Amino acid sequence: MGFKEAINTVLKQKYATFQGRAARSEFWYFFLFVTIVGIVLMGLAFATGGGAMLEGRQPGGLGIVFFGIYAIFYLAILIPSIAVSVRRLHDRNLSGWWYLGMILASFVPFVGFIASLAFLVVMCLKGTDGENKYGPDPLKGAANAEVFS
Repeated sequence: MGFKEAINTVLKQKYATFQGRAARSEFWYFFLFVTIVGIVLMGLAFATGGGAMLEGRQPGGLGIVFFGIYAIFYLAILIPSIAVSVRRLHDRNLSGWWYLGMILASFVPFVGFIASLAFLVVMCLKGTDGENKYGPDPLKGAANAEVFS
């Protein structure tokens, strides 16, 4: 799955779909997109006067606009971010409730750091081959293809 296809799948086809499975590429390309957009919006906000808030001064008008766009962007992708994370857990044959467990564990000082690292590792691991209890393989048989044929 390519970058554009992954973004299209998460934001258009499966915006709030918590059922099924998501391949690693779908998950990681989506979060790469979110990170790039977030960095660009924050850079624009600080470059147009938003950084004045850090110095205790009144921020510039355009800086506030970009901070607002940044906030709206993150509110708009909140549901699809949770949904693709749950589908990624399903690909590992884990319940989506593990995501809530990770969020709750993150509030405990040292445990939160360990839980975040464990969650990152789980998201990096290969999904289960073939069908599992959450649905068919999102790679549609790519795992069963001959490598050197």
